[in-house]
Amino acid sequence: MFGIKKPIVAMCHFQALPGDPSFDESGGMEMVVENARQDLKILQDGGVDVVMFSNEFSLPYLTDVEPVTVASMARIIGELKPDIKIPFGVNVLWDPIASMDLAAATGAMFIREIMSGVYASDFGLWNTDCGKSSRHKVRIGRKDLKTIFNIVPEAAKYLADRDIVDIAKSTVFNCQPDVICVSGLTAGAETDTQILSKVKNAITDTAVFCNTGCRADNIADQLAIADGAVVGTTFKVDGIFANRPDINRVKDFMKVVRDFRAKL
Repeated sequence: MFGIKKPIVAMCHFQALPGDPSFDESGGMEMVVENARQDLKILQDGGVDVVMFSNEFSLPYLTDVEPVTVASMARIIGELKPDIKIPFGVNVLWDPIASMDLAAATGAMFIREIMSGVYASDFGLWNTDCGKSSRHKVRIGRKDLKTIFNIVPEAAKYLADRDIVDIAKSTVFNCQPDVICVSGLTAGAETDTQILSKVKNAITDTAVFCNTGCRADNIADQLAIADGAVVGTTFKVDGIFANRPDINRVKDFMKVVRDFRAKL
């Protein structure tokens, strides 16, 4: 998918956008764009393989995103496009249709979303319609768009009492994802390696990524099981979700990854 073994997908978290409760009206969109530009530079200079843009600070998230969010994200990515040197994807939290529309507008290679299942979550009853989403992808001319499915959503629990292995197997059969993601409880929460291992062993023909909680001190263990990782919080100053990326933390993390890859 990305032309590299055990890729690291770095999160470029956009600050709160127009319409979000925490949007900074004094700085406006100009500040959001400039912060995103600086964050992208740090991630790329630090040596990450792939970048994923998301509206991470649009808390609390919607499952039916407002048009202003997609429009704002499209503006940001459009302004950053000349600076993007590595493959990129998008994630409009938590709305697969919106993510696909944003990908169509910006040329993103992939999306990560909650694409299947029904959940009890902090955001209420969380339903999905994978059949509708898959057809929408074709309808907007992005049949080539890669899909990363998160089957253990953050801040949510599968409504039916099903084992994670059964969920993984049926999701792969019914929905045909390109990658399955396994997460911890929230952004920055370590993914359980036992669950990660169970999923990987169950779906050997589909890539499995560790989605949360990867750090320099555990990434080798995670990549020994997973085919790649999505990384955000640990790249930030002091490893705190609300902070901005730290170039030294990115470089230190990626050195561990490169050393691990060299042994493969």
